[in-house]
Amino acid sequence: MLAEARAAERTLAVTQGAARLMGRLGLAVLREVPLADGRRADLLCLAPDGGFTIVEVKSCARDYLTDAKWQDYLAWCDRLYFAVDPAFPHGLIPGEVGLIVADAWDGAVLRDASCHPLAPARRKAVMLRFARLAARRAEAVLDPAGAAAGLSPD
Repeated sequence: MLAEARAAERTLAVTQGAARLMGRLGLAVLREVPLADGRRADLLCLAPDGGFTIVEVKSCARDYLTDAKWQDYLAWCDRLYFAVDPAFPHGLIPGEVGLIVADAWDGAVLRDASCHPLAPARRKAVMLRFARLAARRAEAVLDPAGAAAGLSPD
């Protein structure tokens, strides 16, 4: 139980730092974004040029090694990064994806992700999902009772 709590704390810290890094780099960030294939992106980030980056957060080596689905995220973004804490063994992360090291305060890109542009129809679908989710989350902050009464998540 204690190990699970520590992993959850590490995940939260790495997520926070990676989100701050992406924001500092000029990207708009949404956390925990459900994708059309049923997967959930830890961070879906929108660049000023319309490019999408997914950041997948890994709390420890075991978390990464038991994740057989990470390649599925490549279909939903132009760039894919893994974000890990400083103690994570960096050599586990494949060279074709980017690598971010983060803590609760900030992060740093250790390796850039390769770019594989989305097809126009997929980009439009991801853009609509991003915009609708962002609008619903903003509305839920402004009117929590109204959101609870009827807004369904995408």
